[in-house]
Amino acid sequence: MGDTTGFMKHGRELPARRPVSVRLRDWKEVYEPFAEGHLEDQASRCMDCGIPFCNQGCPLGNLIPDWNDLVYRDRWREAIDRLHATNNFPEFTGRLCPAPCEAACVLGINQDPVTIKQVEVSIIDRAWDEGWVTPVRATVQTGKRIAVIGSGPAGLAAGQQLTRAGHEVTVFERADRIGGLLRYGIPEFKMEKRQLDRRLEQMQAEGTEFRASVDVGVDLTVAQLRAEFDAIVLAGGATQSRDLPIPGRELAGIHQAMEYLPLSNQVQEGDLSEPSISARGRRVVIIGGGDTGADCLGTAHRQGAASVHQFEIMPRPPDARADSTPWPTWPLMIRTSSAHEEGGERVFSVNTEQFLGDDESRVRALAIHEVEFVDGRFEKVEGSATELETDMVLLAMGFTGPDEGSLLGDLGVELDARSNVARDETWATNVEGVFVAGDMGRGQSLIVWAIAEGRSCAAAVDRHLMGDTLLPSPVVPTDAPFR
Repeated sequence: MGDTTGFMKHGRELPARRPVSVRLRDWKEVYEPFAEGHLEDQASRCMDCGIPFCNQGCPLGNLIPDWNDLVYRDRWREAIDRLHATNNFPEFTGRLCPAPCEAACVLGINQDPVTIKQVEVSIIDRAWDEGWVTPVRATVQTGKRIAVIGSGPAGLAAGQQLTRAGHEVTVFERADRIGGLLRYGIPEFKMEKRQLDRRLEQMQAEGTEFRASVDVGVDLTVAQLRAEFDAIVLAGGATQSRDLPIPGRELAGIHQAMEYLPLSNQVQEGDLSEPSISARGRRVVIIGGGDTGADCLGTAHRQGAASVHQFEIMPRPPDARADSTPWPTWPLMIRTSSAHEEGGERVFSVNTEQFLGDDESRVRALAIHEVEFVDGRFEKVEGSATELETDMVLLAMGFTGPDEGSLLGDLGVELDARSNVARDETWATNVEGVFVAGDMGRGQSLIVWAIAEGRSCAAAVDRHLMGDTLLPSPVVPTDAPFR
């Protein structure tokens, strides 16, 4: 490392977030620019630790100490080469990944970990600014045709890798624009869509074909798909939202998060003037304490909600790493997103038992009570029952698996016990020539896992078609989802 004592000289520092009163007036990303000199100091905190557990903490196997050292030495062009060697889309992970690499940082044993995620996003942002990110075109064409179903991070990673291997790749997306959850699930304030658009332009210049507004299995039959392509990669994600089937669920004003969030993105794209579901002036309750709930929270703030409560059935996590999740595992601890800074009330250990309606069949309140987690299950706290007035409820409780529509049924792929598409150690389904990557096979997980699986699945497809492959394969399939 360039400065083996950097971690002793500098504390952990991140760029400031724009003032709440300012950022709530727009949909731009929340962070202020980070001075370059400060970033080099942060990179110098990467220790000469001998065994960099951050590499294992990252599903992509990012060469983190390498590019930290190169940033410290002001060798940015080499840094982006090292970063792109393992990660197709560091501008996505650098903004959206919760950074399991930092949880595994050796410095994090007894100090604040290295700001790995900030160094990563700074490298790629500078690379784009300097014009270093250019199309990587295959030198030889194989003549093999591959269909990738789904244009989220797994599908895009698989598509880019297979295009660069010389195959003809077509990425299908049933929405009207390419990008999957990156396009319509991630709010603009977390990642401006220009980050996505310029990467798609690079992929198109490399030869990847994109076909939006195509619901494969309906608009394009499975028979047509099998006749036209030599291999198929299923990367449609886990799109089945978990519901809350309690009394009153039929009332108006109760929406799934993924019915609500895409509308604001469509407004930012210029496709809508106003969202058909808006929190403006509403007393909003978000049921679900994860990232999707926080995305709903930030969106509701920007729309002008009268009040927002975010419910979580689990107890409040501790402020520091819980003893049950020691280093280098992913720590159980409270996490405060930019949306939580902006207002609203987080309520832990609460369960909703009924939606209560008004005379017009619209939700007017929630019947709720406190819970305790005892012997592996939730128990009602006696005497804690109450009502909370609301006129808008957003369900953000995660996803249960892929859409079991005509595509999977007509293909004949088998599902596993968790309703995901089953696959073997080569990413193959039970159907010859059909592979699966990302949340569709893994279950709901992180963007970094989606990219890693897309890259590995691409290597498996290339080997299947050509007998061998030079594409990297960072991970193997597992039935255990990342938490």
